[in-house]
Amino acid sequence: MKRQTRLVTGAAALAGLSLLMTGCAGGGGTADAAGDTDTARGSSDARIAVSYEGGIAVIDAETLEVVEQFDSEQFTRLNAFGDGRHVAVTTSRGFQVLDTATPELTDLVFDATGAGHVVRHAGKTVLFDDGTGTTTVVDTEGLLQSDGSLPETQTYTAESAHHGVSIVLDDGTLVTTVGTEESRTGAVALHPHDDHWHEAASSDECPGIHGEGTAADEAVIFGCENGALLFHDGEFTKFTAPDDYGRMGNAYVSETSPIVVGDYKNDPDAEGYLLNAVTLIDTAAGTYDVVDLPDEVQYTFRDVVRGPDDNAYILSSDGSIHVLDPTSGELVDAFPVIDPWEGPSEWQDAHPAIVTDGEVGYVTEPSANALHVVDLATGEVLTTAEFEFTPNEVAVAQS
Repeated sequence: MKRQTRLVTGAAALAGLSLLMTGCAGGGGTADAAGDTDTARGSSDARIAVSYEGGIAVIDAETLEVVEQFDSEQFTRLNAFGDGRHVAVTTSRGFQVLDTATPELTDLVFDATGAGHVVRHAGKTVLFDDGTGTTTVVDTEGLLQSDGSLPETQTYTAESAHHGVSIVLDDGTLVTTVGTEESRTGAVALHPHDDHWHEAASSDECPGIHGEGTAADEAVIFGCENGALLFHDGEFTKFTAPDDYGRMGNAYVSETSPIVVGDYKNDPDAEGYLLNAVTLIDTAAGTYDVVDLPDEVQYTFRDVVRGPDDNAYILSSDGSIHVLDPTSGELVDAFPVIDPWEGPSEWQDAHPAIVTDGEVGYVTEPSANALHVVDLATGEVLTTAEFEFTPNEVAVAQS
């Protein structure tokens, strides 16, 4: 496995800086895979969910008009359910269902004592309960086909509760993290058999395992405190970081690209949440690189997404979205979108975030109570709206 560190310099970085100085408009977004262009251009029934302190707003994705607002808990997290209509809202009760079409914050709740990660893949939406270690598997279309009640589910409970994540592959294999409340060590792959799960493979080589992403050919990546863990073709493979502590906690993927872009932190004592490097993992070639970014390109876990041409779009604290070509590891463009911003004191604090629905990116600007719609292919800001609330988390759905 190839392990090296690269610094983005030279023409690519200078090109990004020159674009900053010429004041080109632009933006970025979040997706597991690049979307259909026609859909990405926006349709009248597309909806966005935005959380703010004590509430959630459903917004028309084209006009950015607020369709409806709902009272909620002080802090909630939002995850698209994957059916184009519903959003899973993580609350103290569990995963509460938001219907963006009605719209309605429904009374339907997938119970969880510590609602955590939501993963969508291969027609399944997988919910992880940190409080019990329980994985709940739902048909992604299940809510659309239900009669107003929760759809049928399949569950698996880990030996110990922990902050974890799970995914179900196309053949039904469940790949899930292993750990306790004190530490996390690796992952296990399980095959369903009658009324139980059969262990097919496992690895304990991923301390602090966190996050998940699925690249082309169902190559699943998890982040570790010293690299990354790959599950592919029934086997686990460990990638080792170039630093003794080289933490990857989030994977930004496209299901049409074998290359995973991950965040990277090599100082366990560093203050704040801004990061200045990324990992590039080629799951087909078996290579692992760390790319150091220019000083002005800093981001948090909410600020890296995949978009057109499978590029990565990094919403930086300088206010611009920097476009990274994962194949070369070079910055190839930059689009100023919002004012420069500082990293949050706590990860839950409202700070700029970016999501995408195909080629259109949605960028929050909490300091201005604003949301921007950006054409990622051209960098043009299509629409901007200001609200009476401060946007925190954001998720995209279509009704």
